[in-house]
Amino acid sequence: MRPNKIKQMWRAGQYVTMGWLSISHGFTAEVMARQGFDTLCIDMQHGTTEMNDVWPMLQAISQTDTVPVVRVPWNDPATIMKALDLGAYGIIVPLVNTAADAAKAVAACRYPPVGMRSSGPVRALHYGGADYVANANDEIVIMAMIETQEGLANLDAICATPGLDAVYIGPSDLSFALGMVPRGDNPDPVHLATCDKIRESAHKHGIKAVMHCASAVFAAGAVKRGFDMVMLTSDLASMIAGARRQLDDLKAATA
Repeated sequence: MRPNKIKQMWRAGQYVTMGWLSISHGFTAEVMARQGFDTLCIDMQHGTTEMNDVWPMLQAISQTDTVPVVRVPWNDPATIMKALDLGAYGIIVPLVNTAADAAKAVAACRYPPVGMRSSGPVRALHYGGADYVANANDEIVIMAMIETQEGLANLDAICATPGLDAVYIGPSDLSFALGMVPRGDNPDPVHLATCDKIRESAHKHGIKAVMHCASAVFAAGAVKRGFDMVMLTSDLASMIAGARRQLDDLKAATA
């Protein structure tokens, strides 16, 4: 089976860079995949992507060495299994509040006898290789998002869930949980301390911690603080920032 680069890098003690796909189009997915990110996430929760968009985007990413990941909209086994069958090599599950939630997500990503995933990797078999079913349990990465008051209260139990590979911090919803206005790259000391607490709990239980960022500066700080993966930027954010920069430069040059 095609090895999962994310797991290879983690085993080597390296941090992983992630890009984000909010636009549901194969061409933008292909362009982002060619920029050098270690992994790209197709966002089904808050992006414009529906299930019918997922497989062309996975095909586009698969032209490169970038690892394809899908954030599903909910902790729904049917959606998780479908995304995996289409060739996702990682799954991010939002709003995981309890160890039972985490166990449910893990079970949907693992074939029996470890989990409950149904056998039918229609595209994953061609992307992953002929021995996909025999080895998928060891290669697929499952990440649970910690972003609510209940999730924080059950943090250690979630991180101790057998088979869970990482916890993923959603900074905006975490801000809600801490009584703050949602924002990316939150510099508030309480927010930063909470993120560090999540990272420490993950590492204590032998799993990885992922930080969702909005800038290279904040992502670099997260890496220095010990996070194992950083989401750096999205297709949409990059498009907006690039267009604004060109307009601002034009206005400044012609003032």
